[in-house]
Amino acid sequence: MQCSWKAVLLLALASIAIQYTAIRTFTAKSFHTCPGLTETGLAERLCEEGPTFSYNLSRKTHVLILATTRSGSSFVGQLFNQHMDVFYLFEPLYHVQNTLIPRFTQGKSPADRRVMLGASRDLLRSLYDCDLYFLENYIKPPPVNHTTDRVFRRGASRVLCSRPVCDPPGSSDLILEEGDCVRKCGLLNLTLAAEACRERSHVAIKTVRVPEVNDLRALVEDPRLNLKVIQLVRDPRGILASRSETFRDTYRLWRLWYGTGRKPYNLDVTQLTTVCEDFSSSVSTALMRPSWLKGKYMLVRYEDLARNPMKKTEEIYEFLGIPLDGHVARWIQNNTRGDPTLGKHKYGTVRNSAATAEKWRFRLSYDIVAFAQNACQQVLAQLGYKMANSEEELKNPAISLVEERDFRPFL
Repeated sequence: MQCSWKAVLLLALASIAIQYTAIRTFTAKSFHTCPGLTETGLAERLCEEGPTFSYNLSRKTHVLILATTRSGSSFVGQLFNQHMDVFYLFEPLYHVQNTLIPRFTQGKSPADRRVMLGASRDLLRSLYDCDLYFLENYIKPPPVNHTTDRVFRRGASRVLCSRPVCDPPGSSDLILEEGDCVRKCGLLNLTLAAEACRERSHVAIKTVRVPEVNDLRALVEDPRLNLKVIQLVRDPRGILASRSETFRDTYRLWRLWYGTGRKPYNLDVTQLTTVCEDFSSSVSTALMRPSWLKGKYMLVRYEDLARNPMKKTEEIYEFLGIPLDGHVARWIQNNTRGDPTLGKHKYGTVRNSAATAEKWRFRLSYDIVAFAQNACQQVLAQLGYKMANSEEELKNPAISLVEERDFRPFL
């Protein structure tokens, strides 16, 4: 008897749901512990009367950088990675996606999204509590004795590449480049990494795998966390240009359009519209100023950060209530006036940031820009991005396509 591809897909999704449910069941104890309160009988009474939470008594600040691919998120992540009192993780949700979502579905179905978001929230909650063992559920092959060489982009986290987590040969203050980290540090010991996390006052995590801020409400309202969300947005036209350049095969039809001047009939427009819809949903939520986001959300435009990196970074740290580290200031100085030839890696952070902000205008044809403007008209207006009304206007660097906006009222 032959099975249709739809039946196979349904069986695969059912298997994913069962696997995720099993993971939550066997690890639930790490999320449901009674609070360590000192008042006699209070902890016992809370345990008996209802759901139990380990409240964030330390008031450690938990930061989530909410972004999308090619929006400048690696750069923003470094603003926290360089801080000596911040434990920073680069895209830990990669492991959730890689484990739970079949590659052939690309995670686009509603069922995929529900599974991914549920697992992602649980993992984020654990990581903010410095429980790095929970990550092992999503690392393949599984770590042995809590050691692994499979953590995605380990080298993007300074703490994971320096003492005591890593003990490379050389001076004690040696700072390894990302490409040298795995080679010189060897296996990552998650026990040591968790200890390093607990020694720091703040935890910051970057992700491009949560679509919109509404998906984070359960975490923002969780009394165990002191979560603050930095949402990074960028002109969708710039994101499209950057993705077309970086992910050349995935975006080959957009490149074909640019090269031939003819729009392919089978162009996947969702590669553009999904970004616009997710941005618009988040911004619309923020504009309503819901009580659960009050003091918990800051919107940052990549263009504002690129033009005034130090000023914008100071605003971000002021919002978080974290003192700005001198290491961060020096990193900004060294990495925002750099030689573009040093930033050829697709996730590199060395660049002339002011020159990068609107470079997309010279990488897209006017036909493509006009199409993008029509598809994303609402979010462009919401975020203060101007329309280019002609080829001449698009290519004229003297005409800015970014309005002056103050998004701090969103706080």
